[in-house]
Amino acid sequence: MKIPDASHPITIDHVSGVVRVIFEGHEIADSDDVLVLREADYPPVYYFSRDSVQMPFLRRTDKVTHCPYKGDAAYFTIYRDRQIIENAAWSYEDPYAAVGPIAGRVAFYPEHVEFQLDDRSPAETEAMDVDEVVRHTDSGSGNSQAQRWPPNVDMPDPDKAEPELDPPYKGVGAI
Repeated sequence: MKIPDASHPITIDHVSGVVRVIFEGHEIADSDDVLVLREADYPPVYYFSRDSVQMPFLRRTDKVTHCPYKGDAAYFTIYRDRQIIENAAWSYEDPYAAVGPIAGRVAFYPEHVEFQLDDRSPAETEAMDVDEVVRHTDSGSGNSQAQRWPPNVDMPDPDKAEPELDPPYKGVGAI
């Protein structure tokens, strides 16, 4: 067991706001009680309480690794919509005292999931105007479609009544 020090610092802090984990378009974790562990020069790792993780989509595997600073990590495979990602998440069930707050929490490899960090819940977000999204998409050139192509039809004037049109084949006697 090694103790974190100036040569190998480890800090654990609460994340302000809500953090979500998205796997293949599905939310598998959502919490405002997330810890971020920063260790030496490694990327930060988010640890979620099991209450905030959709545990039915995770299954414990036989894989166990050992970190001299944190202890033994147990791994989980994600099973969701016929997608199987082996050992995509892990947890320190009984970590060393220096990192005790992460005990029992679940972390995810960022190459398998997407993290969303913000202060809003899904119910608090505004719906996007689809016409604006489509209007401002581009082909990769950096130019908006709205700038490149003028409208190819005139919009009907709501104040002007459309003339009545004769039905097709009127007066031919066959119908």
